[in-house]
Amino acid sequence: MQASSRNTKVAFFIALGACLVALTVALNVGWVLLNWREVAVLVFGLIFFFAIIGGLILNTIFLVREIRSNEHQDSFINAVTHELKTPITSIRLYLETLKTRDVSPERQREFYDIMLADNDQLLHTVEQVLRAGSSAHRRGYLHKDRIDLGKLANECTGLARSRYHLDEDAMQYSEESLNGDRPLILGDTEELRAVLANLLDNAIKYSGREIRVQVHISLPNTKHVQIKVSDQGSGIPRDQLKRIFKRFYRVPRRDNVRVKGTGLGLFIVRSIVKRHHGRVFAESLGEGQGSTFVVELPRIG
Repeated sequence: MQASSRNTKVAFFIALGACLVALTVALNVGWVLLNWREVAVLVFGLIFFFAIIGGLILNTIFLVREIRSNEHQDSFINAVTHELKTPITSIRLYLETLKTRDVSPERQREFYDIMLADNDQLLHTVEQVLRAGSSAHRRGYLHKDRIDLGKLANECTGLARSRYHLDEDAMQYSEESLNGDRPLILGDTEELRAVLANLLDNAIKYSGREIRVQVHISLPNTKHVQIKVSDQGSGIPRDQLKRIFKRFYRVPRRDNVRVKGTGLGLFIVRSIVKRHHGRVFAESLGEGQGSTFVVELPRIG
């Protein structure tokens, strides 16, 4: 209902802007035809005319962008509220059960495991929000270590495999033949770990029922290290490939299936990669065709 209302507002402002531009054009054309002999007045009139047209167009663009921005922020607030409320409610339910009922030791251990998992989910959401805030404003000094990106990626792949209880066929790690060279970079280990964790989480979440994720390290040239995270999931429409890295943005799904998340993961990825003087981009043949995220970072010898 809210999306329909916002689309109506966007259509209204676009239509209003178009009508105002058309009315202004009609009035000025009529004025020019009536006063074509007064050259000086005509020139100044045309200047003011184009200024008014430009102002109307810019005003319409600004209003539409504001509406879109508010829509994304509302979606973010709803997503964060859900991501925070769900584990809190679950933890409270299990605590009340443990407090009011006699529960066997086996069931108690099961409840504790569930509550720990909910706590991890809650902590992950809070960290995402805090990291997104710091990524948006962080400038200046970046702590840099000498990092073997291959080892870090392999470690993150193993952690994700363990966290989601996946076998090696579901999530595979590979390296291109490096001829004895290692994919070494300078960077902040924890920030790059966050990049890989977000890309792996995304690949798993959007894989659907059958998870097939591949993580591949390569050296495309002597100056860069490249890491690709590929899945065979829902894919991304071509017109959305650049927009997905914006803060709060989430790709609209035709099946209306809600995927957990805050819309901050890829924004965090892009911010961290840029701080490391690299680039990140997405590739996909379209919906249902899977997707690949490519991170390219400067290599050191």
